[in-house]
Amino acid sequence: MFKHIISFLYVAIMMGTLPLMAQENPLELILKRTEFKSIMERPFTYRIQILYTQINRDARNKAQLQTFTHRLDSNEYFYPASTVKLAASVLALEKLNKLGIDKSTTMHTFKNRPSQVEVTADSSAKNGQPSIEQYIKKILLVSDNEAYNRLYEFIGQKELNEKMAEKGFKGVRLTHRLQVPLSPLENQYGNPIAFLNSKGNQIFRQEESFNSTQFQAQKPIFLGKGVMNSKGEIESHPLEFTFKNAYPLEAQHEFLKRLMFPEAFSKNKRFDLKQKDYEFLYQYMSQYPTEAQYPNYNRDTTYFPAYCKFLYYGSNKNAVINPNIRIFNKVGDAYGFLLDNAYVVDFKNKIEFMVTAVILCNEDEIFNDDHYEYEKIGFPFFEKLGKAIYEHELTRKRDFKPKLDYLKFKYEK
Repeated sequence: MFKHIISFLYVAIMMGTLPLMAQENPLELILKRTEFKSIMERPFTYRIQILYTQINRDARNKAQLQTFTHRLDSNEYFYPASTVKLAASVLALEKLNKLGIDKSTTMHTFKNRPSQVEVTADSSAKNGQPSIEQYIKKILLVSDNEAYNRLYEFIGQKELNEKMAEKGFKGVRLTHRLQVPLSPLENQYGNPIAFLNSKGNQIFRQEESFNSTQFQAQKPIFLGKGVMNSKGEIESHPLEFTFKNAYPLEAQHEFLKRLMFPEAFSKNKRFDLKQKDYEFLYQYMSQYPTEAQYPNYNRDTTYFPAYCKFLYYGSNKNAVINPNIRIFNKVGDAYGFLLDNAYVVDFKNKIEFMVTAVILCNEDEIFNDDHYEYEKIGFPFFEKLGKAIYEHELTRKRDFKPKLDYLKFKYEK
């Protein structure tokens, strides 16, 4: 009888059907062992939320995912910043597949309103022409805001939100372009777009889109105690996020799991992507900006090998890159919020794990003053967290070592 109980518990843990309260939460143990005491003692100041997924493979290399959490709360708002770009990249590829258009096809964006931007050339591309492929490369390599805006316009605000809801991602609200101060109404409009063949002839045209329903939070959202205005003056009132993007951490983590492990989910939960789409996304999620040729970032000192790899490397421009590790991720930083969604692989030691986390670095609670503790608090937190979980994974027993060769890519440099 005792053996049957032990067997049942083991299977339940592996399948993720045993309530977390009945299991030891390794994430909490890792956090206790790491130098996070000063941060953990002020949970409402830093608004930390973490999801950590352990990955166990069976004899056929099929992944079983077990997720642990710290302070997970879908009702505690945070600004998702650039993490929304990965979702837009996937949905843009899905839409192209539905239209039967290759991602490398030239895409010209036109303007119908004074607030809109027209784009008919891209000097970063090998052929000098913009495309969904080139926009996604720039998003995944350096988190380019303009590239996201072009995908936002191509998908359309209404479709972007409807698709996320249809796929079961709860609490998602994607309402605006990034780093462009437009009104909610202007963000409801999408530009006219045309796809051209190699001879410059139009093969598909998408007229201006408009979402007649304005997206906003069900309840007003205000954070902080002050806002710096355009004159450099501090106004003593909180900043409103009611009409801004929302992307709960659990939804982000679920999105990354489905993207990296489609075979672990039922067909109705998988993305409508081709194998070459997955390979394309995996390559550029894990590729360093210094390894790219088109676009080429080697002349821009803003970018360094570990750029946008917060977990494990923080913001260290001189970090020694571990040649055995690749990080498939998407980060975000804005308004003092710092985020990373990462799937970490060590090919030599045969380990893999996933982490999604957010921290608010705004101790004075003043927004738009650019006095955020990213370097003092945020980046060191992510670096320590990534390395602490990595060290834990090095010692964690596995029945079967993962076969990870399918995640090895021939990078451009």
